[in-house]
Amino acid sequence: MVKENDKVKPENIDEIDTIIDQGLRPQTFADFIGQEKIKKNFAILTEAAKLRQEALEHILIYGPPGLGKTTLAHIIAHSINANIKVTSGPAIERAGDLASILTNLEEGDILFIDEIHRLNKQVEEVLYPAMEDYALDVILGKGPSAKTLRIDLPHFTLIGATTKAGMISGPMRDRFGLIERLNYYEDKEIKAIIFRSAKILKIHIDDNAAAEIAHRSRSTPRLANRFLKRTRDFAQVHKKEIIDLKLAKQSLDLLEIDDCGLDALDRNILSTIINKFNGGPVGLATIAASVAEDVDTISEVYEPYLLQQGFIERTLRGRKVTLLAYKHLQIAHPGKQEKML
Repeated sequence: MVKENDKVKPENIDEIDTIIDQGLRPQTFADFIGQEKIKKNFAILTEAAKLRQEALEHILIYGPPGLGKTTLAHIIAHSINANIKVTSGPAIERAGDLASILTNLEEGDILFIDEIHRLNKQVEEVLYPAMEDYALDVILGKGPSAKTLRIDLPHFTLIGATTKAGMISGPMRDRFGLIERLNYYEDKEIKAIIFRSAKILKIHIDDNAAAEIAHRSRSTPRLANRFLKRTRDFAQVHKKEIIDLKLAKQSLDLLEIDDCGLDALDRNILSTIINKFNGGPVGLATIAASVAEDVDTISEVYEPYLLQQGFIERTLRGRKVTLLAYKHLQIAHPGKQEKML
């Protein structure tokens, strides 16, 4: 927590917004809260590479959105004093795009590809020799007169991040020297992240308010920081210098985030399955159409947390809501009504 003289003042909003974009992301493993086992593995990997004066092995980081994959990539680059170039799978449309990126790398650079599972097949095949042999095979000409030119590349490190490790092909996965999965955070870790962010943002927040925000943040640091910033806005508009439990609850209620961390769409998904499909089972595409949302968004962003919390279950015939969902939404379970009758 910050001291009294560091409290938020309205005239500092522009300065704080600049800090938000640049300062909330940890720069070292020591500043990164949570994921202790993974941090130790990365720390050993980077220290060993520095002692050998070699480029790091290629790294794959996977897990749900918002847990720190991009942040860890930047910390790894910072720990070995390497330049990092950031791109994403969908942004690399052609093999020529990848070739342009690779040929502009320097010795020891890190190439970070977010959503690496969305690379198309042709681009992925160009990446194989680049990862394994640090070489780029370029085909010159067409037909019988075509020739293959091999261009040597500097020793670089590819860090891939994905929310869908199962969609990465076997040959691609085998070329990574270290594969790590990020897990959801505990409430006490999220609370520590909130206090760290509050200090950077020069916000005074009490222990109960931090615990409340942490509890509703779906075990995800990105959401915790987002809720903290929105709570800060709420405090500034209402001229409150300290974020307490009452103010935190008012702010989160305004955002329609309930006590279990469910937002309006989460509850809409559950109520739609209950009211329109008698609790399920129902297919994912049908749910997405009913709530007017993209199928991938439902499956990647909303469904994992609902499954984790036990509000829905997967069956061979589709998704079903559980008794816990009925209780949370305060809807009478039809099975209980039949027993009473």
